[in-house]
Amino acid sequence: MALLKRRVRSNDEIPTASMPDIVFMLLIFFLVTTTIDVDMGIPMQLPDRGGEFKVNPENISNVLINAQGQILIDDELTDITQVQEVISSKVETRGLDADGKPKLIVSIKTEKATTYNSFIQVLDAVKGAGATKISIAEPEK
Repeated sequence: MALLKRRVRSNDEIPTASMPDIVFMLLIFFLVTTTIDVDMGIPMQLPDRGGEFKVNPENISNVLINAQGQILIDDELTDITQVQEVISSKVETRGLDADGKPKLIVSIKTEKATTYNSFIQVLDAVKGAGATKISIAEPEK
């Protein structure tokens, strides 16, 4: 009589007893080695409440950015590459106030569908032109 050999099946499972320890160590490793960059945002100083004063309308320059990304400075269509030059010339022609700051007040207004990229490019160009008094007008609803 032939002896039938029984195959002993081996247990092919992965031991998971130390899995929580490994996961915890990896978590600690990534928490320690990861750097978190804090977004600084746009540095702007907001005026004090109730500090209203009369402004000469000649010292205001209105900048409108529409939904298509077109830029109008005082109702004249302007390319993004020319914004800094146009605002810079307006800053020079308006002169300085008693504090030594430019008299020009730039009011930036956007439409609801204007992209943030367009707004930031215009804001950077206005700041680069030397304008220090910048007003961000609320978009029309």
